[in-house]
Amino acid sequence: MVGDAIPESLTGMPGDAAQGRALVVDRTSTCILCHSGPFPEQKFQGDLAPSLAGAGSRWSEGQLRLRLVDGSGLNPATIMPSFYRLDGLVRVGQTWRGKPILSAEQIEDIVAYLASLRE
Repeated sequence: MVGDAIPESLTGMPGDAAQGRALVVDRTSTCILCHSGPFPEQKFQGDLAPSLAGAGSRWSEGQLRLRLVDGSGLNPATIMPSFYRLDGLVRVGQTWRGKPILSAEQIEDIVAYLASLRE
């Protein structure tokens, strides 16, 4: 971590933006439960968190990566899950203990997609 970002890819490779979009709009990833964005095919989008429209204009890839890996490092009061962090978490369901919610590849795919959103 450098400042408010994780500058290096978790996999050493760039993500696949098309895969990232599929993950963002898939309700199992939980993104659109809280966020809205440029997903006209999705009728029900969240409004608890910032819109993802223009995310690539507001944050660098490294900043997006940190927010996905562990948003609570930037905002301890956030309700956004730590999608890749494992240590120091409380109230984790038995099924998810010791496992990240998203893989490193999935994080990179979502970062690639969000970075492409430039309004």
